[in-house]
Amino acid sequence: QVQLVESGGGLVQAGDSLRLSCAASGRTFSSYTMGWFRQAPGKEREFVAAISWSGGSTDYADSVKGRFTISRDNAKNTVYLQMNSLKPEDTAVYYCAATRNSYYYRMQSQYGYWGQGTQVTVSS
Repeated sequence: QVQLVESGGGLVQAGDSLRLSCAASGRTFSSYTMGWFRQAPGKEREFVAAISWSGGSTDYADSVKGRFTISRDNAKNTVYLQMNSLKPEDTAVYYCAATRNSYYYRMQSQYGYWGQGTQVTVSS
């Protein structure tokens, strides 16, 4: 079992940067594909980024590609989301999640473990 705790959210201005962290419990963290999702007010939760168990493969939603970077440190059981050039439309609650599925990682239903979320608010 994996427990996930996000941190690093906050209120920033457009163009600023934030780094989210997701700390995981358990000794099997390195065997999970990790994903970041977000949910804006009044909208469905959507895929943001994912990283393979080794960190060697990453994928991003088109809306964040080139601005966000996902990374992981398996020695620290932590996954990160570096967010640069933030826009007001990035405002959302950001969730990290863990899955053993290496292929369908864009699908929320494939993730068995979720954090509680951290709020990111970008003002214009």
